[in-house]
Amino acid sequence: MATRLVTLRQGDARDAGTVDALMAAAFDPRFGEAWTRSQCLGVLAMPGVRLLLAIVDDEPAGFSLTRAIAGEAELLLLAVAPPFRRTGVGRALMEAVVADCRIQDATILHLEVRADNDALYLYRATGFAKVGERRGYYRGRDGRQYDAHTYSLALGST
Repeated sequence: MATRLVTLRQGDARDAGTVDALMAAAFDPRFGEAWTRSQCLGVLAMPGVRLLLAIVDDEPAGFSLTRAIAGEAELLLLAVAPPFRRTGVGRALMEAVVADCRIQDATILHLEVRADNDALYLYRATGFAKVGERRGYYRGRDGRQYDAHTYSLALGST
């Protein structure tokens, strides 16, 4: 699929419904990766947390949720709705996340991801390197456990 024009905008708690809808579309419930609305709202109230929404043709296409504090940052969530995958939405979000973390003076960006998640291709293409593993970290609705891998990206100084 071709790259599409992606508009990015900062979000906040008023976008909780959009985030819920994107998570429902993007995260398969069998893996137990999606957050609840109260988890998202709780994190959004914390210092250093940023919500970024991706819009394509006036339609919400994805979002990222990051936290930066004390020189480190973490990508907490990244979701791209299935119709917008492999169209440049994920890459646009990742590039904006990295740039924003640098602006916030973070020198390293961490994330964790299910070991067999297709998003690994995006993270590796962005320069992330695997630094650890958490066995059985995710628990799906059926009780099955899935490993998580931790990745980091050195951001250097701005």
